[in-house]
Amino acid sequence: MVLAPLVAALGITVAALHAGQRAQRLALLGAAVSLAGALRAAWHCAGGAVLAYEFGGWAAPYGIVYRIDALAALLGVLIAAIGATVLVYAGPSARAELPDSEGPFFAMASLLIGALQGMAATGDLFNLYVFLEIASIAAYTLIAAGGSTASLASFRYLLLGTVGATFYLLGLAYLYALTGTLNMADMAGRLPQVGPLPSVLVAAAFIVTGLSLKMALFPMHGWLPDAYTYAPSAATALIASLMTKVNAFALLRVLYGVLWPTIGPVDLPVRPILAWLAAAGILGGSAMALAQRDLKRLLAYSSIAHLGYIGLGIALGNRDGLIGAALHIVAHALTKGCLFLIAGGVEHRLGTRTDHGLCRLAPHMPLTMAAFVIAACSMIGVPPTVGFFSKWYLLLGALEAGSPPVVFVVLLSSLLNAWYFFRLIEWIYFAPLPGPPNGVKVPGHRELPLPMLGSIACMAAAILASGILSAPLVRHFALPPVEALPVLGATAAPAPATCPRIPSRLARCAARACRRETGPSRAPGGRAT
Repeated sequence: MVLAPLVAALGITVAALHAGQRAQRLALLGAAVSLAGALRAAWHCAGGAVLAYEFGGWAAPYGIVYRIDALAALLGVLIAAIGATVLVYAGPSARAELPDSEGPFFAMASLLIGALQGMAATGDLFNLYVFLEIASIAAYTLIAAGGSTASLASFRYLLLGTVGATFYLLGLAYLYALTGTLNMADMAGRLPQVGPLPSVLVAAAFIVTGLSLKMALFPMHGWLPDAYTYAPSAATALIASLMTKVNAFALLRVLYGVLWPTIGPVDLPVRPILAWLAAAGILGGSAMALAQRDLKRLLAYSSIAHLGYIGLGIALGNRDGLIGAALHIVAHALTKGCLFLIAGGVEHRLGTRTDHGLCRLAPHMPLTMAAFVIAACSMIGVPPTVGFFSKWYLLLGALEAGSPPVVFVVLLSSLLNAWYFFRLIEWIYFAPLPGPPNGVKVPGHRELPLPMLGSIACMAAAILASGILSAPLVRHFALPPVEALPVLGATAAPAPATCPRIPSRLARCAARACRRETGPSRAPGGRAT
């Protein structure tokens, strides 16, 4: 999963730096091998099994260990599949936008895919930092390839990304000084023995802040709008769909899998702070998206809002909230990747991506615009797209936590999403056909080149398929890792296949009735059960 894209990046650099088609074939080969490994891991891990690999035969906690549970395996499939799809799309796109830099582009894209796979698979906190920096360097390079304005956006991303990585590394140094280990599972076992010392709390604050900045959680999102707007189209699709989502997965895994057994009992408002920041990002990002006329910039601000959804699920911290966060990682990766591919396709065909260029575009590009409608419906939360089910679990988590303001924020932001996406759909299908503005080309073909159109169609189909199959996705890939987290512990009841809430309520009612009838029973040790 990890090695194949890294080897492909090295092979492109050595053997095919200036040959665009050869570089693309090598990159696709690396992504395909990575996808095959991820699918095999997902097959083994579905239902709760965990795969582990010890480097050099050094057992944990002394050696570096890869630990892949069901959710990490699902994320690995997502990274490799979206990476391969974007690499196919990038053939015509990179040829048009980066005519002299196709080889370096495919090398950096492969490096990014391999580093993100490493972040998803690793069970070592320092190894996570290493892959985080490799992925960041690749992302800076891909963004800067878009020209002078993109270089400035990349430099801003570099500065803020370095701050985030430094925060994470400082927090990790505190924890290593206290525990003497870098293995996630070993550190999770040792930290409760250390106790919630001030240094542990400072380390938690550094790590949460650093990863929140990397995932562009409001108000640490300043690097994102310009980076997504000015980067090459294929680079934007790859980074927007995967980079921030893998960092969100890392935040979930480190916060609840490593830190929470120690900082949870302390009255430290980590989750309330995350919840307020996420809610502000949801509403602020949606409001800013309403004011945009550039399609890529609109999608960039929409990304800030939807990263807030993931942060909100992490902040809720209960079973349904965490499942909603995990499922929204999948939903947003597929949906935003599809939308950015479409935005790049519109720019490729028309030379513009403003609202003027979208007017009555459906007769010229019917399949592309149909995919746009599917992705937009997922962003709004219309069934049966996957975006509906992720928001549904977030609403269930908010109700379980007794937080009506969260329910209000999710519903209001969905209305704002409907406002600006339905406005775009109206322009595409129903706006009066104007004369082409200056610089806008009239489309000479009905559709995009086949590699670009096929990639967009695959992403749209995946949005529908993951929505229709959301129940088995949750049951086999999201639920077992979430219920294994210490924040839930052994008190979490397994979710049934059909309805995740009613049976558990019936069970609680039955338990209360039994206690009223018989009183508390006693365990062999004398403790009431």
